[in-house]
Amino acid sequence: MVTGSQRPDGWTLVLRRQPARIVEGRPEGGYTDAFELICCDCGDDPDRDYRGVPPRLQLVRGPYPIAAGVVAYEQHRKLHQEFRAMASRPRRSMLG
Repeated sequence: MVTGSQRPDGWTLVLRRQPARIVEGRPEGGYTDAFELICCDCGDDPDRDYRGVPPRLQLVRGPYPIAAGVVAYEQHRKLHQEFRAMASRPRRSMLG
């Protein structure tokens, strides 16, 4: 997925193992058994700890068990694809 909010390393959406916590943009204290979905297109920042993002982004992040995380990843990816397709369609005038 490539968009205007793409990170320098090339991704905008990722399912990753949830760090125990993030301090100064780095994982600290190991990782949990849960996974989280990070979507830069939605305004999330992978350098922020789960507790440091707004509730709407926490809903996207999860946490998820791996199988549910893969499903959430695919659903979220498709949502952005559909949104971009709708945004690229020409608009019809309501005035006829």
